[in-house]
Amino acid sequence: MATEQQTTTGGGDDEQPLGLTIASGAVAAAVIVPLLWLVKTALDVGFAEALALVTRPTTVQVFINSTILVVLVTAACVGLGVPLAYLTVRTDLPFRRFWTVVVSLPLVIPSYIGAFAFVSAFGPRGVFQRLLAPLGVESLPEIYGLPGAVLVLTLYTYPYVFITARAALKSMDTTLIDAARTLNHTRWEAFKRVTLPQIRPAVAAGALLAALYTLSDFGTPAIMRFDAFTRVIYVEFGAFGRDTATLLSLQLVGVTLLILTLESMIRGDERTTTGGRSGSVMQLGHWKYPAVGFAALVGVVALVVPLGILLTWFAQGVAATSRSLAFQPEYAFNSVLVSAATAVVGTLAALPVAYLAARHSSRVSTLFERATYVGYAVPGVVLGLALVFFGSSYATPIYQTLYLLVFAYVIRFIPQAVGSLRASFLRVDPALPEAARTLGETPTGAFRHVTLPLVAPGLLGGAALVFLTTMKELPATLLLRPAGFKTLVTHIWTAHESGYFGQAAVPALILLFVSGLSMLVIITQEGYDVK
Repeated sequence: MATEQQTTTGGGDDEQPLGLTIASGAVAAAVIVPLLWLVKTALDVGFAEALALVTRPTTVQVFINSTILVVLVTAACVGLGVPLAYLTVRTDLPFRRFWTVVVSLPLVIPSYIGAFAFVSAFGPRGVFQRLLAPLGVESLPEIYGLPGAVLVLTLYTYPYVFITARAALKSMDTTLIDAARTLNHTRWEAFKRVTLPQIRPAVAAGALLAALYTLSDFGTPAIMRFDAFTRVIYVEFGAFGRDTATLLSLQLVGVTLLILTLESMIRGDERTTTGGRSGSVMQLGHWKYPAVGFAALVGVVALVVPLGILLTWFAQGVAATSRSLAFQPEYAFNSVLVSAATAVVGTLAALPVAYLAARHSSRVSTLFERATYVGYAVPGVVLGLALVFFGSSYATPIYQTLYLLVFAYVIRFIPQAVGSLRASFLRVDPALPEAARTLGETPTGAFRHVTLPLVAPGLLGGAALVFLTTMKELPATLLLRPAGFKTLVTHIWTAHESGYFGQAAVPALILLFVSGLSMLVIITQEGYDVK
């Protein structure tokens, strides 16, 4: 930012600071390079061998499994998120603010913890089966496989659709709905012809996030024993099937790009209305109690079940196990350490990219900004695999060190900081730092004394979001952590693989507590409205 008076070559209508452009380009290159190494590794596989690997029945089945999983979860998320958003915004649902918070909270719970708890509750010889045994119930419906994966992923990804749809409903002009009603449209017709086109872009954005999360999630398919892309890639890599893991990773990236393309087609033209007023809410009448029951049922299944299981494990204590499975406070410290380092580094790296995109719009700044989103679109298991290949070949001094682990986290989650900061920079009137310049401030001084304090809430909110998602990241941590370095998520995973579920209680509860605090910071700094 210190060299704003210098200019760079083309790509836009305004002059771009050379130093800022170089810094943004360096960040974009750092995100892209490891993934290019994944492509190079795949190209090293012979064409005939690659074709045989991607067309064999087991590989085709993995593709079909992942496609079915994404379609079912995304549809279920829309089916849950849109009605809940409508109930909490456009109806007289009792205690709307309370239910808004309740149905948003599942976003704090990592899906693999939810899967862990659901297996313990509903799996063979699980808690509920033991409770029902005296009544003659010898078994419950199978929780493993596709049904369990769809259930768990839906419960912990639908808030993406809920939050985006709710924001769109709150900002739309409800006089249009009133006009439709005066033309003798039923409530359903008014919703279909007026409300749905208005909120479609927001619903599509939330559905995109849900689909990408489902496609990239590793923990839930692994725990539910469902052969999706991420689980098979991790298993193949562990079994030294490097070629298969690489080609599956590229297939997964291809499916991710396809989802992004489909979302842009479904979203269509974004419609905005301004100057409208908020109309009267819909009276639920006799449907009020079923609506409350619906919101309560979602809250109970998504929150009470996993928390109840974890608290039961905690209250009962854990059986004596080997020292390697005993929880150590350093695991929490390690998680906080790498998450805080990622939040700091990621936010600092996002500053030049976000500032350039907000203040110097051009093809170059847009390219650099979009490039930073590649890491977020690529699943963590693929990114981890790419950095394993890259680090072991070209970055051996930092391979299996915390530096490479933090680097992976930054690549994965920097878009969250970029998005938050760019929105904050756009809200700052450019005349304010210019006024500071006329009073003798240098470009750096104007940025530090005027712009930075104004964007501080967005900066802190973005850093908190990066911290939160880093705390929960599982596959990249498993693939890239240094030998002997254990965190909350790695200990939870070790407890799962060893079959000692009780050992996961303490680290899981700590993770949920820290995640809740991070979400509180995000809500406070970014002003999330629950009214």
